[in-house]
Amino acid sequence: MKAIVQDTYGSSDVLHLRDIDKPVVGEGQVLLRVHATSLHMGDWHLMTGMPYLLRLGFGLRGPKTSVRGMDVAGRVEAVGKGVTRFQPGDEVFGTCDGALAEYACAREDRLLHKPSNLTFEQASAVPTSAATALQALRDQGQVRPGQKVLIIGAAGGVGLFAVQLAKAFGAHVTGVCSTTKVELVRSIGADDVIDYTRQDFVELEQRYDLILDTAGNREVSRLRRVLTPKGTLVIVGGEGGGRWFGGIDRQLRAAMLSPFVSHRLRMFAAVTRKEDLEVLKELIEAGKVMPVIDRTFPLSDGRGAMRYLEEGRARGKIVVTSAAA
Repeated sequence: MKAIVQDTYGSSDVLHLRDIDKPVVGEGQVLLRVHATSLHMGDWHLMTGMPYLLRLGFGLRGPKTSVRGMDVAGRVEAVGKGVTRFQPGDEVFGTCDGALAEYACAREDRLLHKPSNLTFEQASAVPTSAATALQALRDQGQVRPGQKVLIIGAAGGVGLFAVQLAKAFGAHVTGVCSTTKVELVRSIGADDVIDYTRQDFVELEQRYDLILDTAGNREVSRLRRVLTPKGTLVIVGGEGGGRWFGGIDRQLRAAMLSPFVSHRLRMFAAVTRKEDLEVLKELIEAGKVMPVIDRTFPLSDGRGAMRYLEEGRARGKIVVTSAAA
């Protein structure tokens, strides 16, 4: 089968389309014929090995898993011993290792039947980004109806889901993005949109009960200035920062400061769980949340898809479709 493979850490230039052995399904696993894979910043971090701290868990000199891609949607090709929830032919979505390929194996507990109103491409765009937004708002932010919520990076992979989820939870939502993405953020339900190239939201009078920062390039002290006295800041992801720790150091500083201030300053590492996918599937089938796709690439141009992610210009999710679909 064909797959996007890397042997060493680096830019998108380290990615290569190769013929490799088709994976063999193991106990508790499901073999998928991959239809679509979406990319997110976690894929970029594993490709580059940045920050360096990441390499302690994923390989010091090169990635332990050579095939990139985590979010997946496809059809069940075969099931391993002990699998009871799926059978060949089922349409599913979820997460796995090595999704940028024609076939991939996934654990049974990391998959769910695909939402009936989504294509494979749309379904592949959901798992990691939407689950991260859900956990940030519901679990860390404890969002409630009527609250004023500010989402920084509202046109990004997590941000677009966060805007819709916050609205579904009954919040008044303000999105922060660049000029070219203002209409997109407004179209998915944001009550207000701030173009950061024209206005600095820190200098405005509005205060927020909850801030989700998915951009990672603002000091915590500045963000606290626009929180209500008992407001909550949730830092999503580890973007920004240096080569060794990335944005993790900012998260750690915020967590250490939190006990000494009136604000709740939260950091977390999202984990895509079946239970969260079930919540998201219900919201999607109810029409309250929908993925936004910017561009679709063929598997043969997986390197181009990752390069587009690196550029940071995407207006929504980036999806790669498999030739085997």
